[in-house]
Amino acid sequence: MVASVLPAAPRAPARRRRSSRSFPFKAKLGALIIGIFILVAIIGPYIAPFDPSAINSAQSAPLGPNLVHLLGTTSSGGDVLSQLLVGIRSTVVLGLVTGLIATFLSVVIGVSAGFLGGFADEGLSLLSNAFLVLPALPLLVVILGYLPQAGNLVTAFVLSVLGWPWGARVIRAQTMSLRGRDFVAASRETGERTWRIIFFELLPNQVSLIAASFVGTVLYAVLTSVALAFLGLGDLSSWSLGSMLYWVQNQNALVLGAWWWFVPPGLCVALLGTGLVLLNFGLDELGNPRLRDTAGQRKIGGHAWRPADPTPVLLNLQAPRRRVAGVFALLPSVGGEGAIAGRSFLSRSKGASRSRGELH
Repeated sequence: MVASVLPAAPRAPARRRRSSRSFPFKAKLGALIIGIFILVAIIGPYIAPFDPSAINSAQSAPLGPNLVHLLGTTSSGGDVLSQLLVGIRSTVVLGLVTGLIATFLSVVIGVSAGFLGGFADEGLSLLSNAFLVLPALPLLVVILGYLPQAGNLVTAFVLSVLGWPWGARVIRAQTMSLRGRDFVAASRETGERTWRIIFFELLPNQVSLIAASFVGTVLYAVLTSVALAFLGLGDLSSWSLGSMLYWVQNQNALVLGAWWWFVPPGLCVALLGTGLVLLNFGLDELGNPRLRDTAGQRKIGGHAWRPADPTPVLLNLQAPRRRVAGVFALLPSVGGEGAIAGRSFLSRSKGASRSRGELH
């Protein structure tokens, strides 16, 4: 009888399936929403049915949605759908550029301060604290008020300069925690250069933290730029979600009851912000096991238990005819309800065993 030996099946697909299952649902939903907005930002201006800046001099009131204008028109005859498709690109690009610049500054300053220590840490921490106490919105209003024709790049640069300290503080704290670990000490003992330790030992262990900082900065940039444009301080010469809302309130669309004019840009801002928040929470859960949802709970003794919960202690009590298992959680207070329940359970078990012994 010949036994055939089959080759072992590859495990890479199984690993990919496990990693996809471990990816939080919040992050998946947020990534889907952000992916849709990025796709619209790429192809939006090319599929816009009309020129968003076109004006119809014969029209004096906004028109509702119809077969020609799917989302209606403004009071000057502009197509709302075209303005929306073009405006999404401007808002998304501004947020991504701001996130990249601010995250780069956060990583450079945070890692340098946390790893070098000493006077470098004190100086960079003082710089971060100085930017943290600056009132961001009033300063933005003053700066952009002096630059009425500032484009999106100038706005993104100003937002980046004021938005990097939060991420730098968090990355500095994580770097200070990692520089005392054994693998960093081993790299130093083997003579690794400083730049190699930073790029190959510290930064790979902070990927989720840096990604969460980037997403949070993009959310800050999108909402702040929309608020500034709504106040008339942004770039009103180009279409964005903020400039659409500015012209909505400037031409009294709410008073006229033109809901098709202000609902689409407001809904897009809300959806974009929701997607970024979900993605940010999902990345936090991915990097911090204490924030993972109940989907990863384990069942021990009929009770849900997560890795972040206190480790349970299993006590196997031998009885003449049955096996009793008790699950007790380690509580910080000795006189708590769990300790009372445990003592009463043990007393009942000992009493039952003693009565059985007397009967025998």
